[in-house]
Amino acid sequence: MEMTAQQDVRAKQAANAPKHPTAWIIAVSILILIGGTLFLYSRVSWQQALLYVLGAFGGFVLYQAHFGFTSAWRKFILYRQGEGIRAQMIMMAAASALFLPLLVKGSALGHPVSGYVFGVGVSVIVGAFLFGIGMQLGDGCASGTLYHIGGGDANGIVTLIGFIAGSVIATTHFDVWAKMPQWEPFSFIGEFGPLGGFLLQLVLLAVVYYAVTVMEKRRHGQRVATSLENRHGWKAIYKGPWSLLVGALLLAVTNALVLMISGKPWGITSAFALWGAKFVQLFGVDPTAWAYWQDEAKRQALANPLYYDTTTVMDISLMVGALLAAALAGRYTKPIQWKRRTRMTIGALIGGLMMGYGARLAFGCNIGAYFGGIASFSAHGWAWFVFAFLGSLIGVKLRPYCAYKN
Repeated sequence: MEMTAQQDVRAKQAANAPKHPTAWIIAVSILILIGGTLFLYSRVSWQQALLYVLGAFGGFVLYQAHFGFTSAWRKFILYRQGEGIRAQMIMMAAASALFLPLLVKGSALGHPVSGYVFGVGVSVIVGAFLFGIGMQLGDGCASGTLYHIGGGDANGIVTLIGFIAGSVIATTHFDVWAKMPQWEPFSFIGEFGPLGGFLLQLVLLAVVYYAVTVMEKRRHGQRVATSLENRHGWKAIYKGPWSLLVGALLLAVTNALVLMISGKPWGITSAFALWGAKFVQLFGVDPTAWAYWQDEAKRQALANPLYYDTTTVMDISLMVGALLAAALAGRYTKPIQWKRRTRMTIGALIGGLMMGYGARLAFGCNIGAYFGGIASFSAHGWAWFVFAFLGSLIGVKLRPYCAYKN
């Protein structure tokens, strides 16, 4: 009789439980996005509010398309599956076409517009290489870490902590790396004109696309594509999953809109250095004495509230957008796995440290240096791609020691 009574209680609790257990997460996500947009519109500007929305859209797209930079490279390195890298090349081509008229004109919406064009030198090579190793150990790049956190991956939190710490360490002696040998910034459209630069860009993207496809066919006899099972019908528009191609095109549009509104391409990791500097200030440390913060714009960012920093605003909304996407996709019907093997936690922390340190040296991450750099027709974006990929070759080999499954 006692067991029957307990079963009756459980049956009543189940009957009275919400039919949509993730409904409150969806509601909170939407409220945060609406509230944040209104707050930024009233306190900063309509541009900052719109960038907040774009960050959320980017996070939504990244999650629903499962658009990973780290996993795409890993799949090719281990199994010669190149679908993810091909999608990245398509994304770069679309973004380049959208960036080109803005960069040639040099202005949009009444303010100057410029891409990410930096010199290639020791700092970029070392930084990208370290980032490539770290992204495999941390099980996610910069954008991946943020959208993984929004998607309920507790490992991403550990990676982010390491990311912030590594960024702070790099800023303390940034001048040492800045003095290392490097070539002058090289822009394809600056050197070869808009048409010549654009054609050269397309040729390089096509070469990577072709090479990846050839190596994939040698291994598998054909191109390997992920088959998406549409269980939601038309609701897949907001429940997902989306194809990598859709994700690539939407991310290209997002980056172009960021360039148009903010005057510079999408970036992520500069905010981590800022967060870390703000944190150490709480303990009486003065980051303005460090080399990285000698730049007037950076010092101003350090003095201002965080909501004035565009990258911070977009990073936060990216996580919220991914949170909303994950809730709509049903991710939170299952509990979050907080327990992690110690080796995995250590690996994520080390990976985050390497990415944070490397991103400061290489003028950005997979979004700022790789995506933004290549879309800006900068040679440093291509250099970042090469050396970060080489780093990933090592990172993939180290993953099993961190209890990751490849």
